[in-house]
Amino acid sequence: MANFKFLNPNPVYFPVTSSLNSYVICKSSLSPNLPNSNSSHLFGTTLSIILSHHSFTPTLSRRLVLASVSGIWDALTGGNSPREAVVAVRRGMLLFRQGDVLGSVFEFDKAIDLDPRQRAYLWQRGLSLYYLNRFEEGAEQFRVDVAQNPNDTEESIWCFLCEAQLYGVDEARRRFLEVGIDSRPVMREAYLMFKDGGDPEKLVATFSSGRESEYFYASLYAGLYYESQNKSDEAKLHMIAACKSPYGSRSDDYMASLAKVHCACRNWTFT
Repeated sequence: MANFKFLNPNPVYFPVTSSLNSYVICKSSLSPNLPNSNSSHLFGTTLSIILSHHSFTPTLSRRLVLASVSGIWDALTGGNSPREAVVAVRRGMLLFRQGDVLGSVFEFDKAIDLDPRQRAYLWQRGLSLYYLNRFEEGAEQFRVDVAQNPNDTEESIWCFLCEAQLYGVDEARRRFLEVGIDSRPVMREAYLMFKDGGDPEKLVATFSSGRESEYFYASLYAGLYYESQNKSDEAKLHMIAACKSPYGSRSDDYMASLAKVHCACRNWTFT
């Protein structure tokens, strides 16, 4: 591991008592008194990470297509910026998984500086911005992303989550981004719940006996739905359930890491 470079002399550390063997550096979306900053520290580390979008069926991800296009452009122009941008995205994803939310945004922004085409595909950046209380920027990121991929259910939901913090649930629902039909039953139901209002308990019950991934996603989005309603006790219950589920505790899915980061940012412990 390379030497640490601290851009923020006083970063905020939250000890993590979960499988994140690191410190969480973030700002809780429900704790406005923490500093709002883009600053972070950079980690030199092995960039071994799964890049595909969280999906239950193998598909050719548009993120991978972007990386390929960047590589072609790099070859044609002889420049290194697109390649370096992809490395920055990978580093940002790894930092987020480790709990360094501030550091992840620094890397995602660096990727955009190196290759502006990345901005339209950086859903990971939008997730990080949510946990930094930068809801307006997060919503904008998800809207840009959906403009490129009008069938992304989760980005539509995360845009709602950002705008619910900005404008309230009713206005966020009026602004809701309608997208195509998701191939995953659990996400189709979650999408309708956020779009039209619904019962998170029913969502979890429906998928409690299904595939492990379905139960995880039902619990995750039930917790997020309750958070948008400012029901922290219910949100905590379901988010911890997502983390402790077989899929949440063992999967390399980026959203499994997100559930752990979510709990750590709110000082919710689980074993």
